[in-house]
Amino acid sequence: MGPSLRYLVKRTNMPRILPGILPGVIAMAIIVVASNILVQYQLGNWLTWGAISYPIAFLVTDIMNRVYGTQAARRVVLVGFVTGLLCSLVAAGFDKTTLRIAIASGAAFLSAQLMDIAVFNQLRKYNWWLPPLAASVVGSVLDTAVLFSIAVSAGLMPFFPGADVSWANERVALLGSGPVAPRWVSLAVADWLVKLTQAVLALVPFRIVVGNLMERRAQIN
Repeated sequence: MGPSLRYLVKRTNMPRILPGILPGVIAMAIIVVASNILVQYQLGNWLTWGAISYPIAFLVTDIMNRVYGTQAARRVVLVGFVTGLLCSLVAAGFDKTTLRIAIASGAAFLSAQLMDIAVFNQLRKYNWWLPPLAASVVGSVLDTAVLFSIAVSAGLMPFFPGADVSWANERVALLGSGPVAPRWVSLAVADWLVKLTQAVLALVPFRIVVGNLMERRAQIN
């Protein structure tokens, strides 16, 4: 390798960034595809199995952000967004989803992941656990709010006349035992509680994976 090429590689961080992005891209694509499949299977009264797999996307984004920076994290998120759109198109072809759900899912994913990156970046210099935890919590709140606002809100019925969301607005006891509220509130609360729990649990793999990747980068340098 000539000196000019070595200088270019060093300046662009190609040997460090590209191998790091690729596993992140693959992981994000797998998570999105798996979640789109698992969302079709019920888990209790208020959740689907997709609600268990989907929050791992925040972990992947945070690892990419910590180790390779915001640009790498945004690229990984973009891959996840495009993958989700393709999954929605395939699912629509098999009558497994609707345009409204597809729009809600895509908007929720993109806005939440970008918010995660922004919050993480603002807190980057604080204790190692604070950026991923705060970013995941804020991102999950936005994700849940956007998803259920678009997917089941009765106020958006004029924009999606063919989508029947009356089932989601039936009034039931919150999570089966609380005060009476529209069914979608129980779904949203259950969904967010899973994301919150995983945001805390994800600190363990975040610490381990980031530590290993940073050590490898230090050895390369």
